[in-house]
Amino acid sequence: MFLCVVFFGVVLSTEDTQPNIIYILSDDLGYADVGFTFGMVKTRVLDRMAAEGVKLTQHYVQQESTPTRGALMSGRYPIHTGLQHDVIYPGEPWGLPLDEVIIPQILKEYNYSTHAVGKWHLGMHRYKFTPVQRGFDDFFGYYLGAQNYNTHVNGGGCDLRNNFRNSKGILVDEVRRDFDGQYSTELYAKYTIDLLHKKKQKDDKTPFFIYMAFQNVHAPHMVPQHYIDKYSTDIKDEKEKTFAAMVSAMDEAIGNITDTLKTLKFDKNTIIVFSSDNGGNVNCMGHVTSSNYPYRGGKRAMYEGGVRSPSFIWAPAFLDSGENDEMIHVTDWLPTFWRLGSLNGKLKPNHPIKTKPLDGFDQWDTISQHKASPRTEFVVNIDLEPVGCGHNVPTWALRWNDWKLIIGNGGPPSGWYPAPEVSESCNNPNQSFIELYNIKEDPYEHQNLSHLKPDLVHTLTLRLMEYNSTMVKPNNVGYDPNSKPKLFDGIWVPWLDFKDGKPFVSGVKYVVKEPKQSSDKATDTYEELSKEYYGKESTKVHKSIWLQGNQLKEEDLQQEKCWKENWEWEVDNTVF
Repeated sequence: MFLCVVFFGVVLSTEDTQPNIIYILSDDLGYADVGFTFGMVKTRVLDRMAAEGVKLTQHYVQQESTPTRGALMSGRYPIHTGLQHDVIYPGEPWGLPLDEVIIPQILKEYNYSTHAVGKWHLGMHRYKFTPVQRGFDDFFGYYLGAQNYNTHVNGGGCDLRNNFRNSKGILVDEVRRDFDGQYSTELYAKYTIDLLHKKKQKDDKTPFFIYMAFQNVHAPHMVPQHYIDKYSTDIKDEKEKTFAAMVSAMDEAIGNITDTLKTLKFDKNTIIVFSSDNGGNVNCMGHVTSSNYPYRGGKRAMYEGGVRSPSFIWAPAFLDSGENDEMIHVTDWLPTFWRLGSLNGKLKPNHPIKTKPLDGFDQWDTISQHKASPRTEFVVNIDLEPVGCGHNVPTWALRWNDWKLIIGNGGPPSGWYPAPEVSESCNNPNQSFIELYNIKEDPYEHQNLSHLKPDLVHTLTLRLMEYNSTMVKPNNVGYDPNSKPKLFDGIWVPWLDFKDGKPFVSGVKYVVKEPKQSSDKATDTYEELSKEYYGKESTKVHKSIWLQGNQLKEEDLQQEKCWKENWEWEVDNTVF
């Protein structure tokens, strides 16, 4: 049995029609930051799409950016890819292992065109870790985890680029300094719209996969004034107003893309998945603007607010609207897309595909036919090292049927935060060493039942230890000073592939597009940053300060004692 729907007189089926697939990933979006969940933010487009599509009320991601992106792309838990600990910081030479087969590589075997837009955050120290070398036909966005939305600068280096292959098959790495002053969300939407128009003009009938990874709403919190003006009467708090405007800017960009799909009649054969990469950032921020409320915790936490994502799948030609409360994990999209792209196995790949054992499940029947999810459990995470603004002891967490077991620290953040609010101290998490929750009856994790269910705690602990025995060592490698943008004319580059300011690897052409005239640059020197945040020069810069650019003020920062020595960078008084 398979789903078959009549759409404007045309019968479409996932058994005989390869759908176009778009995965839209928001950055640091909280569960309650959109209208279709509990939110008060104006998300007209997302709310409409969620109403027309299928809301995924138990869709889970990982606790942070790099782990979620790796899990999505590989279909495997971070404990099996070495991405379980923290994220890739600028200048760190590691990434998603090259022996992992990822979504675009699979879909290309079924003749999909593949396109990545926005944030990558899966490795950039060598070109072979970047999107076009890993199955995407082209890429427009940034390699790192954050940057200024207008100057596209992070820590003294520009990181906005267009990657593609020219007619000779050469990888062109085109750094786009000429987009200085243009808001990234609008740039990404325009690029995607142009891509769709080009495909239509060429009368290209091949299906496409677009990975649209927006920068919004990750810090620094920046947005054009006209979006802020929409909230001039509704929200009084200026920082919360800016945050809400950033959500609205993304919502409008998605609307512009979906309008283009409809104009070009691509919508009749397109499936769109929307999710966030982790919970909203409500810790070590001082003034909270995001909200996962009433779920507990947020970004970096093992609690629901850290890993339950506001999500839906929009596919009017294939799906009736509704709500799905089955357990779905971000690793499930690779096998689900594989099934869709291969017409449920009827199409043979151009070349044999051999992945490592997948942790994900094909969820199409769950979504389209209301069948029970084949998934009964997932590893929330296992991390034996402390994380800045997160857990400070080895931590294991498992969701099994209706139950969740946390051993170690579930957070911080470990509280419940309706924005605006002041976040808890990093040093005083309100947690027990062993926590057990019935997620079906207590989704907001108020009642720790571990003392009442010792046998269940024992059973789930044994299950966690089984997973622990399959875990690989984290890939994390510390900061390499040879990566400094000042060594490459103020640009972040795959520095291990560069010599004398140029790539020495074959098959790469490096181009820098300069602006005709320079706009005001963001604060991006060490001296300026240290003066702005501390009021004096210092020899150390907090990672989060550096990553969040020049938008934060001193009162926004958590106390320095929240960060230990090994989470700081030693830098000199130069552009970093």
